[in-house]
Amino acid sequence: MMDPEVSLLLDCAHWSGLLEHQVQVELSDRFNRQTDPLLEQHINRVWTERLSKEPWLFNGAKFRLHSFCLASPEKLGCFQSDCGEQQGGETGQDRGDVNVINGCIRQTEDGGGVSQVISQPKHHPGSVLTLRLGLTCYKDYLGTNWSGEVAELRRRGQEEFGDPLALLAQPLGVGAVLCTCDGQVVFIRRSQKVAEAGGLLDIPGGHPEPKAVCERLGEAAGEEQISLVMMQQRPDAVVSELFSSICAEIRDEVNIPLSSLGAPVMMGIALNHTSAGRPSSEFYISCSLSSDEVRTLYWKGGAEANESTDVVFLSTTEVMQLNRSSPLWSEMCPSAKGAMLLYQMVKPGEPSKPNREER
Repeated sequence: MMDPEVSLLLDCAHWSGLLEHQVQVELSDRFNRQTDPLLEQHINRVWTERLSKEPWLFNGAKFRLHSFCLASPEKLGCFQSDCGEQQGGETGQDRGDVNVINGCIRQTEDGGGVSQVISQPKHHPGSVLTLRLGLTCYKDYLGTNWSGEVAELRRRGQEEFGDPLALLAQPLGVGAVLCTCDGQVVFIRRSQKVAEAGGLLDIPGGHPEPKAVCERLGEAAGEEQISLVMMQQRPDAVVSELFSSICAEIRDEVNIPLSSLGAPVMMGIALNHTSAGRPSSEFYISCSLSSDEVRTLYWKGGAEANESTDVVFLSTTEVMQLNRSSPLWSEMCPSAKGAMLLYQMVKPGEPSKPNREER
C-alpha cells in the first residue's frame, strides 16, 4: 500500500513486537546532527520568526534517532539502517537491502552502504534492538525537518556526509495503537490550533523527554544544558523513558489512568514524510477499560485536553482492513497511518502468536 506521506523504517513482526527488556540504546554525540555556522544562522532565524508569531513555543530537548541495529532472527549478525526513506510500507529488512554483517555498515537511501563502519553493539541478554541516539531539540526540528530549506539540507547532507539526513534534527517521537477491552482502537481528532495536522485523526503520542531522564537520575538541568554525558552511564533509564513516555501521553491526552494500561509493545518505527522522514516509535498498548469508559474519561478532560476535540473508535477488525481506499484513511495524519501499517504487519494483540524469543 503506497502512501507518499508515510513509510516504515523498521517492523518487529518476527518477534510480534518488542517489550522493554528487548530494547537497548547507545548514546553518543556522534549521533547528533551535523552542522555549520550558516545552518545555525538559518535555524536561529526560523526560530526567531516563529517566536514572534507564537511566543508560547518552548524549545525542549529531544532524542535524535541516528540509526538502529536489529539482531537477525538467526543471531548471525545485525540489520543496520539509518532512518532514510523506504516506500509504501516496506521495511529495509523486507526488501533485503540492509547490510547483514558482523559489524554494521550504515545504509544510504538507495540501499548501498557507505564506507563508514559502525561497530556492532554489545547486546545485553534478551535484547533484540539497539537504537542509536543523539540529542536534538524542537528549535532544530523547526529549522531543519520543518524548514522550507529541507530539500537543500538533504542535498547537502548527501553531498558532504553521504547521508541525506545528516543535517536534519530527526527527533524520535512515540505513538500508540491503544486497544480497549471490547476490541476498539482509540483515535483522537486533533485540534485546529495545534502546529501540525490540525483537524485530522491521530493516535495518542508525543516524545520521550531527555529532561525526564535527567530528573530521574538526579541530574537537574535546564533544557539547553542537557547533555548525553548525564545519561550515558544509565542507558536503561532512556529505554524506560521511551516506553513510559507513551503511557504518560495516553494519560494526558485521553485521561486514562496508568493503572488501566498494559505493558507497551514496540511494533516498529514509522517515518513521516510530510516532515522530511521524521521517525516515530509506534507501540501497541492494551487497556482494561471499555470504549464507553474511555469516552467518559476523555470528555472529563486530561492534562492535554486542549490538543484534541473528539475521541473516535474503530474496531480492531476495521483497523486491520484500513487502506488508502478507506474513507477514513484520508482523515488520518501520517503518524496514525504509520501506526496502522505497523499494527497490520505485527499483529501484536493476537494471543495465538507468542513472542518468538521464548520459543
